[in-house]
Amino acid sequence: MKTSTPSSSIEDYVKVIYSFTEWQDKPITSTQLAQRLGVANSSVSEMVRKLKDQGLVLHKPYSAITLTPQGVRLALSMVRRHRLIETYLVKDLGYSWDEVHDEAEQLEHAVSDTFIERLAARLGNPSRDPHGDPIPAADGTVRMPSAHRMIELDDGHTGRITRISDENPELLRYLAAEKISLDADVEVRGRKPFGGALVVRIGSPGTSRDVDLADEVASALWIHSDSAHPGCRMAGL
Repeated sequence: MKTSTPSSSIEDYVKVIYSFTEWQDKPITSTQLAQRLGVANSSVSEMVRKLKDQGLVLHKPYSAITLTPQGVRLALSMVRRHRLIETYLVKDLGYSWDEVHDEAEQLEHAVSDTFIERLAARLGNPSRDPHGDPIPAADGTVRMPSAHRMIELDDGHTGRITRISDENPELLRYLAAEKISLDADVEVRGRKPFGGALVVRIGSPGTSRDVDLADEVASALWIHSDSAHPGCRMAGL
């Protein structure tokens, strides 16, 4: 019996469910899923029932939504496609990092598995996309860096920027204008008085500078300590 190919809507749903929990342990709710996809709650409820019937998610009424091992495998396949395409758009076609998400959303459903694997080979099998998110390997392996949100770090913490959330294109443009990018050395200096901005020193010794970051910006930056080691997990585990 031939297995039917999942629809683009199903692919989008499992990818969003996976992405929501990639950097945190808290599962996604139906309301949060609707917000992320820009659809009505009723549409989410109908699709979640379909995903459950196909063995892709686990869900009970009024509870969070989690992927089954089968759902994780499909999600990782789509995440791999999306992030490889984003990487290609930035590296080879000159897109800026705030432009690639919507473009990749369109292309990821249209290309074949063969195209994706040839694209990966052309790019040198990169381990992360332009925003620092890990690119799953073809076998479902994901190497997650040990990193924490900048806003959660204590004063004096040092490390480097290993991931920048791509949820807000305007924030990405702001960071680009401020010359804040992946792999930049950082040191958390402390807060300005009365709940003010977080002061962060960015750059190597001799070229570093202090910048004031609003909480929204500090929440979008993930910092990796050089002493930490990346984790590794497999699809479905």
